[in-house]
Amino acid sequence: MSALRRGRTLLAALVLVMAAALAGAGPASAAQDCPDSAVAPSAIVLEVSTGTVACERDADSQRSIASLTKLMTALITLERADLDATMPAARYFPAAIESKIGLTPGERMRVDDLLRGLLAESANDAAVTLAQGVAGSRRAFVRAMNERAAELGLDGTHYANPVGLDEAGNHSTARDLARLAVMLRTHPFARRTVDSPSVTLRSGARVRTFASRNLLVRRIAWVNGVKTGHTRQAGYVLVGSGRREGKQLVSVVLGTPSVAARDAATESLLQWGFKQFQRIRAVQEGTEMARVPIRHRGGAALALVAGRTVRRVVPRGRRGDVTTRLAEVPDEVAGPIPAGRRLGTVEVLQGGRRVARVPLLAAASVPEAGLAQRTKSWFTGPLAIVVLFAVLGGTVLAGRRLRRGLRPSGRPGEEARAA
Repeated sequence: MSALRRGRTLLAALVLVMAAALAGAGPASAAQDCPDSAVAPSAIVLEVSTGTVACERDADSQRSIASLTKLMTALITLERADLDATMPAARYFPAAIESKIGLTPGERMRVDDLLRGLLAESANDAAVTLAQGVAGSRRAFVRAMNERAAELGLDGTHYANPVGLDEAGNHSTARDLARLAVMLRTHPFARRTVDSPSVTLRSGARVRTFASRNLLVRRIAWVNGVKTGHTRQAGYVLVGSGRREGKQLVSVVLGTPSVAARDAATESLLQWGFKQFQRIRAVQEGTEMARVPIRHRGGAALALVAGRTVRRVVPRGRRGDVTTRLAEVPDEVAGPIPAGRRLGTVEVLQGGRRVARVPLLAAASVPEAGLAQRTKSWFTGPLAIVVLFAVLGGTVLAGRRLRRGLRPSGRPGEEARAA
């Protein structure tokens, strides 16, 4: 299997995992309204590992989304193209106000650099070049975008172009965009790119460097993405993301009136969201989780310990959402067993769904039992007790029969009377 196909397979698996997590967040989606400090007509913030929605406001209303359209352009490209492939620049002549990386028609640039320009500079010429290079035409690429949206269950989303220009039929919702951002962040290249304060494009006719249009990435250390956008219909929009104390959040604000309002709403939403979750240790490496009897050891037991630590994020005050259960643990063990041998599993459950498997390891070595230990074990074991009772029972029965055989026949005095 090629590296590209392995990458696609891994990405598809991760996407399915995240989709399942987000689908499982249905009840949590009836979350409280977002705080007043997050001023935006549509907003949402969710925790990534579980898909739990902390708050939402008009999150299912369909709105123009400007360059947030490019999140799907990037996802389709990552799923269908090699990062080190090159593509010729499309014959696209952006208006002066459009974001661009200054491609000359026919100029060849690597896919990874086109994606950097797409995600950091929000370049429309990069978007059109990727669309034509991946699907052969813009129309075919838009069709692929809508098919992928349907596959991911983004029911409030429809695309009319790969760029994000205002056009009938190009819209999404805050909830769909949060889900799409989670999917996109499963790809390491995208995750690194949207977290970069600036990018340098080294392929093409010349070297180009661009600062990220996401000012929060450039200003706040814990912000790690994702994408900005602006058109007259959409207003100022931003899909944000941040990580603190092991908690990864994704936020969306739509329809804000300015860059400052957009950034302030996003920062407020993320700051508030972090306070709604806590990170706990579900399993601690080295903690004894079970004890298993050792054969031929007269009641001794072998401790089984967790092979690694598992931490989970839960809504604050809901530590009980995470539980553990043992699986594949033997009823009994016998030496030789080296310390560290796997002898079972601890399953970590969150909300009843298995989220991790941890190996159970022998805490100490167990040597093979010697002849004396096996003999002693046999004589004190259940089989020996059964045999002992059988021998005693047989002895008692034999004694009774012997006594009966020694008694004289007939009643006392009968022999004398006969004489």
